[in-house]
Amino acid sequence: MKYIILLGDGMSDEPIAELDGKTPLQAAHTPHMNKLAQQGIIGLAETVPQAFHPGSDVANLSVFGYDPATCYTGRSPLEAASMGVELGPEDVAFRLNLVTLGLAGGDMYMQDFSAGHITTEEARELIECLQNELGDDEFQFYPGVSYRHLMVWRGGRDNFKMPPPHDLTGQSINNHVLRSEESMPLMQITNASQLLFRRHPVNLKREDEGKLSANSIWLWGQGRRPQMPTLRDKFNLTGAVISAVDLIKGIGIYAGLDVINVPGATGYLDTNYLGKAEAALEALQTRDFVYLHVEAPDEAAHSGSLDDKIEAIERFDKDVVGIVMNGIPALGDYRVLLLPDHPTPVAKMTHTRDAVPFVLAGSGDEFSAQNAAAEYSESAARASGLVVDPGHRMMEILVTGQLP
Repeated sequence: MKYIILLGDGMSDEPIAELDGKTPLQAAHTPHMNKLAQQGIIGLAETVPQAFHPGSDVANLSVFGYDPATCYTGRSPLEAASMGVELGPEDVAFRLNLVTLGLAGGDMYMQDFSAGHITTEEARELIECLQNELGDDEFQFYPGVSYRHLMVWRGGRDNFKMPPPHDLTGQSINNHVLRSEESMPLMQITNASQLLFRRHPVNLKREDEGKLSANSIWLWGQGRRPQMPTLRDKFNLTGAVISAVDLIKGIGIYAGLDVINVPGATGYLDTNYLGKAEAALEALQTRDFVYLHVEAPDEAAHSGSLDDKIEAIERFDKDVVGIVMNGIPALGDYRVLLLPDHPTPVAKMTHTRDAVPFVLAGSGDEFSAQNAAAEYSESAARASGLVVDPGHRMMEILVTGQLP
């Protein structure tokens, strides 16, 4: 039996007046996802437990089959695993965003959480500058992809509340600046980054080109190394993870999966959808399970771009779902789970904690049209009356073929 999860990050949404009350998922042309909904079981999954912030870290842990209440320590330790950064038991990893802060009426606000989607090459120069100027035995800085990077505080503290910068777009940051005595080292590093970046050649060049400058860092998502059983331990599965995002790769590493890096996988609208689908089919020839993640719908929604989100959903349907479902029958018996991790409404430009629509389908009759719908959408899933809560049971249902 082959198992695959097809995950369109942030794909679900809310009704939009501009779309005559439809969601982007309903407005998009998605024949392949609709076909799955017609052939299998549709419902809602509660991927974010009530006690948790609706982040991709918590939601994807749930989809992978892990209860966040038992293993979640923070986002950044998962990303550190993907980047090959070893954490000791007393070390704290922080997500480090390169951001653009703006000034309006004497108030500092979050102008852009991604510094204008700064390139990986430009960002590397800025992170190397931080390491050269501020790095020591206590603090180290590691370059990642685009605006997403890592800082490690050896023997550090993690009892801070720092919201994700994408939750603050267009908002004042004054109430979110760390001011306690124990957080002073983090504030000093943030202030130092602003001074270092002000006249850095990367930013000067970006300004000359009319682009946003990365004029500050934003530290968040901190945590210590988690303790997690592998999917072989939990479900006796070998497998692979395919994603452009360090967070998802990191969860996969802790889950004992192979990481498959696809050329041209960017995490944005221009990602290599087709390459991911082809890599998934190839991986399933020698493995039991693949977790295929596409970030593009989420990034489009964070940017507030309705057109980009619809395009990302359509590309996901055509070049991922369509290609996988066309090729997977040749590999023998299979089961597929299709879903987002969480909603990212375009109008809100951030995550919400609502349950997400899922479809379970396969080559056998376990899920065969037991609870089918004409389309794959939020409303169709809601109308089914089927809710899987807690959401981390979805993986168990996929593997066992048995609904709760």
